Amino acid sequence: MQIAIILYPGFDELDAIGPYEVLCAAAESGAGFEVSLVTLEPTAEIVASHGLSVRPDGLLADGRWDLVIVPGGGWNASKPAGARIEAQRGALPAALADLASAGVPLASVCTGAMLLAAAGLLRGRPAVTHHGALPELAEAGAEVIDARVVDDGNIVTAGGVTSGIDLALWLVQRHAGAEVAERVAARLEYRRSDDIVQTHR
Repeated sequence: MQIAIILYPGFDELDAIGPYEVLCAAAESGAGFEVSLVTLEPTAEIVASHGLSVRPDGLLADGRWDLVIVPGGGWNASKPAGARIEAQRGALPAALADLASAGVPLASVCTGAMLLAAAGLLRGRPAVTHHGALPELAEAGAEVIDARVVDDGNIVTAGGVTSGIDLALWLVQRHAGAEVAERVAARLEYRRSDDIVQTHR
């Protein structure tokens, strides 16, 4: 299973690196995952919201992905940054819309959901994001759900920053089974949340 986590200038570190560590730990525990940190445009490194520099593995366009995860970051800042700038630019939402049209499942952490909303993918669908952006998520047409993780089938969203770990553990459970997910949570000494809403079965 090829999984991409999209990085862009000003992404929140934990939004991306939390799920990355969970998914890599799952791969080491027997899940058939290959996880890549990718960007939309070529770059040697990308700087996150708190100054962490990351060397991406490659480009979004270069892979054939079974799942793409979108972190948030900067949406609620006093001046436009991170995800809000990407939403205004439009290139990343357009790429996400193309992925969805091609049948690629998408997941978001925190205000990464606002990039899915900017792509027109959350209108009429249950979703969650960081509490500071919930009014804008509703304005974008989403059905806002009070939960840590909302699983709506081919789109899964998570709330604020640390909920990305719960999102990733849930994705591990969905794709590799509860036993692997519990093993990873124990390895990370993380107490999983059961605040997960499934709107499909």
